Amino acid sequence: MALDPIPGLTRIGVFYDGSYFLHVSNYYNWFHERQARISISGLHEFVRAQVAREENKEPHLCQIIDAHYFRGRLTAAEANQRDNQLYYDRVFDDIMMMEGVSTHYLPIRHNAQGTKQEKGVDVWLALEAYELAILKRFDVIVLITSDGDFVPLVRKLNTLGTRVMVLSWDFEYVNNNGARMVTRTSQDLLEEVTYPIAMHQVIEDRVRGQELLVNNLFVQQKTERKVPVRQTQFVGEDEGTAPETSGEIFESDVVTLNKGYGFIRHNPDNLFFYYLDLIDTEFSDLAIGDRVRYNVGINDKGESVARNVERIED
Repeated sequence: MALDPIPGLTRIGVFYDGSYFLHVSNYYNWFHERQARISISGLHEFVRAQVAREENKEPHLCQIIDAHYFRGRLTAAEANQRDNQLYYDRVFDDIMMMEGVSTHYLPIRHNAQGTKQEKGVDVWLALEAYELAILKRFDVIVLITSDGDFVPLVRKLNTLGTRVMVLSWDFEYVNNNGARMVTRTSQDLLEEVTYPIAMHQVIEDRVRGQELLVNNLFVQQKTERKVPVRQTQFVGEDEGTAPETSGEIFESDVVTLNKGYGFIRHNPDNLFFYYLDLIDTEFSDLAIGDRVRYNVGINDKGESVARNVERIED
């Protein structure tokens, strides 16, 4: 039986489109000048404050009583074939658990062309959001998505009298292959919701961007330590810690350079490196074709990357 709402309390439910949230977090970590991932705790703090502002209430009267994250995920067998992928999945689950976010996963399927795809995740999110809005009587539901497919959900929530806030990001960048990537939010979705919040504008606003609330949207970077390349290095990975390198030293040449990152020729796949991975070398001094020595590590997505990169002097 559903409980009666507490007088004066605005009850908030948060629902993550997981693939979209990961895409946004990757953008800010790899391509934006912030060079940091989105913080779950900081995002929830922002949500409470933003709802309080929109509802003209004190922040302590606006509480997140439920939060859910939906995404497709590799099966255990497939993840086990990728170095440390199972570990990083567990680290992410730990973070969500500590922040009180319930995770919901469906296995990623392969279509007839062999392409991996999520199937049914958006439908699951919509059904859970609508059912929980009825059972828990949310005053405000916050959707973290840009997908116009959620318009029918918003319309259903409107019939319940539940206000809907959408946190969305619009941005573009050039990927590692030189292709221009554009992310835009469905205009149909924005027109249906009660509170459309353009997060990219909030973050880029020169006045508001200095506020602690906005700065806390990003994972605070730990002070970096340079260690000998043959030791195992431990650094923060999305608010967790994980072994970074195997210690084995490789030598190869730089094949791509971009704004703050590049790629090193490596078999079987070229390795990404970030300017913070350089040792005793300025990124501006590197040129395509330079010889470098490096270790191989694993990033937060379970992919092999170059670490402790050092230019070999001629």
